[in-house]
Amino acid sequence: MLTLYYAVNTCSLATHIALEDARAPYKLHAVDFAKSEQQSPDYLKINPKGRVPALVTPRGILTETPAMLAFVAQSFPEAMLAPLNNAFEFAELQSFTSYLCSTVHVAHAHRVRGYRWAYEATSFADMQRKVPEAVGACFDLIETRMLKGPTTLKPKSPRSVPVSALHPLGRLIQERPVVDSACNASG
Repeated sequence: MLTLYYAVNTCSLATHIALEDARAPYKLHAVDFAKSEQQSPDYLKINPKGRVPALVTPRGILTETPAMLAFVAQSFPEAMLAPLNNAFEFAELQSFTSYLCSTVHVAHAHRVRGYRWAYEATSFADMQRKVPEAVGACFDLIETRMLKGPTTLKPKSPRSVPVSALHPLGRLIQERPVVDSACNASG
């Protein structure tokens, strides 16, 4: 049995959706950020980084989303979540998920977690103003260079809409039943 440690409205949703897609046997364990549970001694034993997600497996604990997504895809190949038979295509998928986690997520995080990168409140406000442009540029790259096939959708102007609605692709993803199921289960 797998256990996904997650927090509401975090990137842990990606792994949760993959577990749902794979029809994997798993249980959820909420980490309450409002109570700073991610910094508790008990949670730091699971993930010394003090972040979510963390996936407890029979073989050990995984703490980075690209690794968890690859693990789920490889553990449940019948779900066909990744091109496991083609090393290059799998590497392209890894490149994409890594970009989402290391670049898009960080660009978006400046909106609410500026304290990770600066001390001055004025710096936080400047970072927040930059988020639509930075995230918009990420989506432009995704749209023009990374996505393949008929799933791409272009926003009218990603720099003039709220961050939560920067790209119609997000709405397309949210319309999937497993996404709805994962969102409802995790609060």
